Amino acid sequence: MSSVQMNTLTAVEIDRELASRGREIEAIAATLLDLDKHPGLVLLRGFPPAGLTEQRWRPIEQALELMWTDFGRVREILDTASAIRARRNRPTDADRAELTRLLRERPHEVSRTPIPLAQRTLTGPGEQVLFVGIADTLDRMRTTFPQIAEFLDAVDAVNSRVLTALTPVQARLDEFGGITAELRSIAEGITDLLGRSATDPLALDLTEIDARAADLGQRLDREARGLTELPVLSADWPAAIAQTRDRLDSIGAVVEQAARVRVQAQEKIRTAPLPVHRDETGPLRTELDALAAGPSGAPAALALLELRGRIAAAFVRAQQAVDLAQGLLDRRAELRGRLAAYQVKAARLGVSEHQEVLSANRIAVGLLDRRPCDLAAVTRAVSDYQQVVAEVSGRQG
Repeated sequence: MSSVQMNTLTAVEIDRELASRGREIEAIAATLLDLDKHPGLVLLRGFPPAGLTEQRWRPIEQALELMWTDFGRVREILDTASAIRARRNRPTDADRAELTRLLRERPHEVSRTPIPLAQRTLTGPGEQVLFVGIADTLDRMRTTFPQIAEFLDAVDAVNSRVLTALTPVQARLDEFGGITAELRSIAEGITDLLGRSATDPLALDLTEIDARAADLGQRLDREARGLTELPVLSADWPAAIAQTRDRLDSIGAVVEQAARVRVQAQEKIRTAPLPVHRDETGPLRTELDALAAGPSGAPAALALLELRGRIAAAFVRAQQAVDLAQGLLDRRAELRGRLAAYQVKAARLGVSEHQEVLSANRIAVGLLDRRPCDLAAVTRAVSDYQQVVAEVSGRQG
């Protein structure tokens, strides 16, 4: 007896192996069909991926194609083995040897790669032939499947998160339509986020998704509240025009304040030139005058509502100009107050006349009184004064 004959499967073993592998291939087929319908894969097929998702998809796509190829190879081997086994009730020794080779060895040729001449031997082969069998092919498929499934789950998770977050916002938006510029802007924001989740979902962070969806929802809430004003505006058109004019006039007052504070800040504080805030009320006032001269009604009320929104935005920009300059003045006043508090502390500790304390105080006061003063230098000088007071009082104690 040869060793080959000893390793040859019996008819019972062959039947058991064919049945077992048959069940495996059926289970794999069902899993691959489910995988083929995976929402993440459906998305990738419907919207060609881009960016980070595309980069990560390339190797996964190749692995998926190889998995289907491997499935075909295993099924082909099993189909061949089943056909041989079906020839006769009692397989011959030749049949059993062939079936053993098919079921246990690597009978399937996958590729042929030419061997460079410099790497060949005189009598050796001219090409390298790669064979695979059922066992090693299934092992590779078991290793690859979790990687593919994990990637598709990640794609679907992001896309589902976006859809879940945006669906209620979209539903509410549909009730209004795009009747205002803000509503159209919100619709564009939804479209942008949906587009990103469709083409590059893995570049989106779940926190970012929730934050953007929440912002769109809040903007829609504000716009919806504003739209409830339409009947009120139409009901008393002269009053609505007068109220809007008052809001517009308030911008002029803030612009004047911004100019005054800007001059004061640049006189008292060393800083880069502060931006000059231009008065935006001219074009807004022209629009308001045109609405006041025209007929009232729903279209006019909607136009007035949008105009009020732009007036509010202009007011915010004007106030920001005031805040920028006033912030510098407030910082100078804060440093002056902090120095005064440290001076009181120094007197209470009995060290205000100490030479080091007096010197630090003169430096801080001098820098504060200088026009324009250097806030950074004053900050350091006040901090130095505080430290000197602490050190001197500690030595005397």
